[in-house]
Amino acid sequence: MTAPFDLQLDRRSATSLSEQIRLGIAGAIEKQVLVPGARLPSWVDLATQLGVARGTVKAAYERLVDAQLLVSSRADGTRVADHTARARPGTGPARSIASDLQSALYQHFLPGPAVFQMGVPASDCFPDTLFARLRSRAVREEIEAPASYPDPRGEHVLRREIAAHLALARGIECQPSQIFIAAGFTGALGVALRVIQAPGRTAWVENPGFLPSRTAAALSQFTTVPVPVDEEGMDIGYGERHAPDAALALVTAGQQAPLGPTLSLARRVQLLDWADRADAWIIEDDYLGELQLKRRAAPALASQDRAGRVIHIGSFSKTISPTLRLGFVMVPPGLVARFEEVVACLGSAPGPAVQAATAEFMRDGHYLRHLRRMKRVYTQRSQTLLDALAARQFHAYAAGLAVIVQLPDGADDKRIAREAYAYGLAPAPLSPMYCSPATQRSGMLLGVATAIERQVPNACDRLQQLIRKFG
Repeated sequence: MTAPFDLQLDRRSATSLSEQIRLGIAGAIEKQVLVPGARLPSWVDLATQLGVARGTVKAAYERLVDAQLLVSSRADGTRVADHTARARPGTGPARSIASDLQSALYQHFLPGPAVFQMGVPASDCFPDTLFARLRSRAVREEIEAPASYPDPRGEHVLRREIAAHLALARGIECQPSQIFIAAGFTGALGVALRVIQAPGRTAWVENPGFLPSRTAAALSQFTTVPVPVDEEGMDIGYGERHAPDAALALVTAGQQAPLGPTLSLARRVQLLDWADRADAWIIEDDYLGELQLKRRAAPALASQDRAGRVIHIGSFSKTISPTLRLGFVMVPPGLVARFEEVVACLGSAPGPAVQAATAEFMRDGHYLRHLRRMKRVYTQRSQTLLDALAARQFHAYAAGLAVIVQLPDGADDKRIAREAYAYGLAPAPLSPMYCSPATQRSGMLLGVATAIERQVPNACDRLQQLIRKFG
C-alpha cells in the first residue's frame, strides 16, 4: 500500500526540485509520517503526481537510498528503511511503553494481555467465533448497501437494543431517541461535557476517582472540587458544604472507582435533591453496569432520577471488548435536542457495521448470557485471587472488577507497577487516583478479569517480591 504523505514544491525556490523532493521525504521519515516499512509511490507515479520529470524523482530516490533512508527492490518497490526514526529537535521522544507506564492517563492503553491488567474483559471466555460471524455479515451488508452518511446519533437498531437492555438490567425507562452512540466511554463523556458547557463553574469529582474523567472535566474548563469517598460512596454533604453552586457532579454510583463502595440510598436521594435545587447536572459513569460481583447489581442512579438531571454513560469495553470503541450515553428528555445538535457537528460514533453486529448480539440474547457467565467467572477469579493474597499475608479486598492490595503509606506503588510490567504483570498504582498528595494512599489495583486461576500463584509470588524490594 502506498504511504500517504504530502509534498509541496516551490518552483521559484533556488533549491532544485529533486532536492525539495529529497528533503520532503526525509522530513516525513524523521517526523514518523512515513514509518519503517511504508511503501512509497514508484518514481514514475510520483513524477506524474507532482508534474515533474521522471529523472527528477529518480535522482531524489537514489540519494535517499544512498543515505539508507529508503530501500528499493524490483519485487518489493521502494520502502522506508527498517530503522528507528530520529526525533526532531525540540519534539521530545516518541511515546513508548516506558513513557506510558509513567503516565496514569495511559495505564489502560498498555499492550496486553497481562496478568492483573485493568479495564479489559477476559478474552479467554468471550464467544469470539459467534461475534466474528456477526461482524463479518454486518461488514458485508455495509459494503453492499448504497453509500450514505451514517446517523451521527448512532444506528437505530443499536439504540433500540440499548434502551431495552437499560430497562431490563439497569431499571432505566427511556426511549431510543434518548440514546446516543459514541466512541467508548471517553467519546460519550466528551459529548456530554460539550453539551453542558459551563466554563469557570465547579464540578464535584470523587477523591479518589477515575483520573481521565477528572482530567476531562478540567480540560472542559471546570474547576474540579475533590469530594471524599467513604463506605457509602461520594460524601454528598462535603460537596454541598464546599461547592454548593457546582454545575456538575461526576460519580460512579453503582460501584465506586477505584475503592468499590456503592452509593447508598440516602446519598443518592441527597445527590438528586441537590442537583434539582442547584440546577446542576450529574454524569453517572456506569462503568461496571451488570458486573457488580458481591450482590445483585445496584440500580442505576438514572433509574431514580425524576427531575431529569442525570446523564448516564455506559460502554461495551469491559463486557465485549475495548477495541470496539463502543459507548453510549442516555440523556434526560430535556437534553435530547441539544445532544442531537452537538453530535451532528461533533459526533464520534463508530462505524455502522460494529453497531449492527452488537445490536444483533444483544437482540438474540447472547449479550445477557455472556454477562451472566462473566459474573460467575469473575466472582471465582476474584475469590481465587483473594485467597492467594491472604496466603501471602497481603492486606487486600475486592473492589468491583479489581482487588486492592493495601501498601504502607509512602510506598512507591508507581515504581512497583513499572517493574511488574517487565514480568508480564500489569497492576495499576492507586496513588495517582487521588486528587492531591495530602490525601494520597498507596496501593495496587489488580484486575480480576485477567487473573486466570492457574497464573495467580506465580503472579502473586512475583508481586510479593517486588513489593518487598520497592515498597
